[in-house]
Formats: sequence, structure tokens, C-alpha cells
Amino acid sequence: MARSSGSERARRINDALELIERHEPVSQAAESLAQRHRISKRQAYRYLREAKAAGKRVPIPDAKVAFTVKLSRKLAARVRGHAKSSGLGLSEIVTRALKAFLLKRGDRG
Repeated sequence: MARSSGSERARRINDALELIERHEPVSQAAESLAQRHRISKRQAYRYLREAKAAGKRVPIPDAKVAFTVKLSRKLAARVRGHAKSSGLGLSEIVTRALKAFLLKRGDRG
């Protein structure tokens, strides 16, 4: 079973919230959500619980793309070591570093 992407998850939660706000019975909302997103009713119930807990629409994250860079072996090893010790993925570490760099330069976009 494949996991949903962050944007798919956000859309499903937002759809579930919309059904809750329309005061749909939970079983009917789960059925509707399952059909709309081609997921199991069990998964639909999970999204309904998450939507209820959130209580508001969740932002849909920007789509991610592959971005290949070349690093020195030493720097790559340091980044991998940091990833292992921090429990973060390489993409998250690089994203945070690039955002910090751009923010420092005054780029807020």
C-alpha cells in the first residue's frame, strides 16, 4: 500500500472537513470520501478523525521536485551523518538550510 503525498493527505483532510461541516452522518461522509478518493472506508474514517481534530482547513503543501546537486564527499558525508543523528531526511535538512540561506539574503518568496 502506498502512502499518500502531503498534498493528497491535505486535500483528503480538507474534503473530510467539508463533509463534517455539511453535517453529513459520519458513515455517509466516510462512504463519500472513500469513493471520491478511491480509498478504503477505514482510511476515510481516519481522515474524518484528523479533520475533526484539526477543526480547520489544512494548507496544501507545494509540490516537490527532484533537484540534483553535486557536493564534495566530505560535505555529503557530514550531511548524511547529521541526517542519521537528527532523524531528519536529507531533503528536509537541505530544504531547511536553503530556506535559512535565502531568508538571510532577504529573499522571503
